[in-house]
Amino acid sequence: MGCSTCSTSNGQVKGCRNNGGCGTGGCNKMNVFDWLSNMDFPSYDTFDVVEVKFKNGYKGFFRNTKDLDLTTGDPVVVDVPNGYHIGYISLQGELVRLQMQKKKVANNDQIRTIYRVASDQDLEKFEKVRNREMPTLYRTREIIQKMGLSMKLSDVEYQADNNKATFYYSADSRVDFRELIKVLAGEFRIRVEMRQISLRQEAGRLGGIGSCGRELCCSTWLSDFKSVSTSAARYQNLSLNPSKLSGQCGRLKCCLNYELETYMNALKHIPEINKPLKTRKGDAVLQKTDIFRRIMWVSFAGESAWIPLSAKRVKKVLELNQQGKMPDNLKEDSVLVKAAPTVLNNDLVKMDKKFQKKQSKSGRRNKRKKRR
Repeated sequence: MGCSTCSTSNGQVKGCRNNGGCGTGGCNKMNVFDWLSNMDFPSYDTFDVVEVKFKNGYKGFFRNTKDLDLTTGDPVVVDVPNGYHIGYISLQGELVRLQMQKKKVANNDQIRTIYRVASDQDLEKFEKVRNREMPTLYRTREIIQKMGLSMKLSDVEYQADNNKATFYYSADSRVDFRELIKVLAGEFRIRVEMRQISLRQEAGRLGGIGSCGRELCCSTWLSDFKSVSTSAARYQNLSLNPSKLSGQCGRLKCCLNYELETYMNALKHIPEINKPLKTRKGDAVLQKTDIFRRIMWVSFAGESAWIPLSAKRVKKVLELNQQGKMPDNLKEDSVLVKAAPTVLNNDLVKMDKKFQKKQSKSGRRNKRKKRR
């Protein structure tokens, strides 16, 4: 599916000339890969429900009652409450059945139908309707500011029939926008629907580039937002710096939960140190923990050197301390930290050594010849 600039005029594709890597985020929002597309299914058992994608990655399920020949990316006119709308086919076939089961959508009469494949006239009319969105957004923000409402308007979406517009906003508390709806309906001559969204959903609709250098997960593939707490950063030994842990939505980054389960499983083998390790030399304080290598660095008071200890050794010291005993020294059981050898580098080193030996032999022969 392409962005709005990928239409044709006079038989030539306009496009953004970005060769498939649309930087606006419109082409990559909530894309899906049909891994069953190359498999043959019985024609009599074809699933008649398709998934249709609308602006900013919103998706819905619609029934193909007229047996239209549809392919992924085709624009279609679908039935919506109080009118019709235009979307693009994002998924069809058996994967739609699995998506409906995943999202707990019942396959009943509540699923609306597809009217037809959108024609050029439908798309031109839809493009004119979408051109009203940005002026409406700016004008509505001015009205909200004059009325003194504590809400942030992030996006406006017009329906393809130009009869209804949905205003997406975020607010910290409940907002009484009954008077605002009257003003907007009188000024723009449309039916108004106000829909409150969270800050994470707002960031997903607006899009952007994260600190990792890639497009935001919430705007490309992430649809279910789970709660993220600061304990996820603590378990992963991350610095509790709000500027680094918060995303563009102002909340904690969703990616903090991606590797949390792996860290939790690895932490089961690492003991908790709530007190310094007591030895005859002195008390050793924990400085750093390598969770996956199970190495814990400790240091004595007044010393800058860190001593690496294995998790097993730390457990033994803790057990001795609980029994009222103290080991003589931690250095005896210290762990030698060595870099893990890489297979590719070893092969290159062997080749370099062989080449150096050949060069040394040839150099010796040349010296002997010169002496003679």
